Amino acid sequence: MRPAQDFAGAKLILTCGDDLLVCLRDDLEHIPWPAHWDLPGGGAEPGETPEGCALRELEEEFGLRFPPARLEAGFTFPNPHRAGRYSVFFTGRITPAEIAGIRFGDEGQCWRMMPLAEYLTHPRAVPHFPAQIAHCLGLTRP
Repeated sequence: MRPAQDFAGAKLILTCGDDLLVCLRDDLEHIPWPAHWDLPGGGAEPGETPEGCALRELEEEFGLRFPPARLEAGFTFPNPHRAGRYSVFFTGRITPAEIAGIRFGDEGQCWRMMPLAEYLTHPRAVPHFPAQIAHCLGLTRP
């Protein structure tokens, strides 16, 4: 594992069947990828572990509390906004009952369960995410 000080943030690839939990980013010029479909997650707080970051962001953004054991696998990628730092993408599953219990936070415009195949080709997906998601899920991109 790379040094903790190089950790920038974490994202969650949460699926239910063939659908992926995503949120539409705010349409603000000062943020990366405004008005693009994003994954749950975000930047790390000082001293935070990748797992802790991912789970904190999930609770803040969607009102969902998952124990660390719910994270199935973690994959490390270079962070495109912070040179020399890395992000971790975790895979996991979300249940229909958990989807029904989502309480969307104040970041982003909306959320949805998007068919994974749609996200992988969506023109407003965060551009580098489809390849990373396909890698994490062991898929061949369409």
